[in-house]
Amino acid sequence: MATFLGSPAFLAHPLPPKPTPQLSCTSSSQSPSPPPPRNDQQQQPIQSQPQSSSPSSSSSSSSTSSFSPPPSSSSLLPLSSSSSSSSSSSSSLNPQQKRQTADTTDWVASSLTRRFGLGAGLAWAAFLAVGVVSEQLKTRFEASQQQTNTKDVEKEEEVVLPNGIRYYEMRVGGGGTPQQGDLVVIDLQGRVIGDNGSGGSGVFVDTFGEGKRPLALVMGSRPYTRGMCEGVEYALRSMRAGGKRRVILPPELGFGDDGADFGSGVRVLPGATLEFIVQVDKVSIAPS
Repeated sequence: MATFLGSPAFLAHPLPPKPTPQLSCTSSSQSPSPPPPRNDQQQQPIQSQPQSSSPSSSSSSSSTSSFSPPPSSSSLLPLSSSSSSSSSSSSSLNPQQKRQTADTTDWVASSLTRRFGLGAGLAWAAFLAVGVVSEQLKTRFEASQQQTNTKDVEKEEEVVLPNGIRYYEMRVGGGGTPQQGDLVVIDLQGRVIGDNGSGGSGVFVDTFGEGKRPLALVMGSRPYTRGMCEGVEYALRSMRAGGKRRVILPPELGFGDDGADFGSGVRVLPGATLEFIVQVDKVSIAPS
């Protein structure tokens, strides 16, 4: 059509459209973003840790990351040797400590000396010495009080108890009264009233003589000491240290229907009435 109108021949071909600057700028500014980095190298050591048995994974993990190997058993040997040496040293110290504990006679004083010095140990020893001295002073004071308060009775009077015991106070003691469990040292003379087969003067026990030893007993303990019986123990409960009493016992509070045999031909027949002279020498706490 253009040729028919007499236009030049090159106009018969359409011109290509000009590229718009907007398209060219858009294409140049929005360049394709680079692909994200692969996390194979980061994930590969994590995956290779549980699969340590496969050689391929171990080789790849060693090449891609600097994975430090666990400490070898040779590096742990000094620790075990040190622990064994420390245990051996502690075990070697224990016998020495035990020997020191066994050798010391006063562990309180020795421990105070080690911890607080020589002054503390000397102070503890002085405290013990003061305790011993105070106990001695207390014993002397009690002995002095007992001697001061002990008085002889000018006129003996008969006292009858509800259980049938009769006694005559010969000397009133000034010391302590025996309690259950106390250690009591007494002098005792017992005889049978009426000479019921005991032989001679009827005396079956006597500790008042020269060279004879007093009797020691614990109040409430059984069996009785030689020559003791229930009636004598009952009379002791109302006496004081330093006191002296003449006691007459009915048969049921003496040796009863069984009697007693003291050997060497000395015996008490069943149903005998007994007379005792009881003197309390000392009353103290029984040793544990």
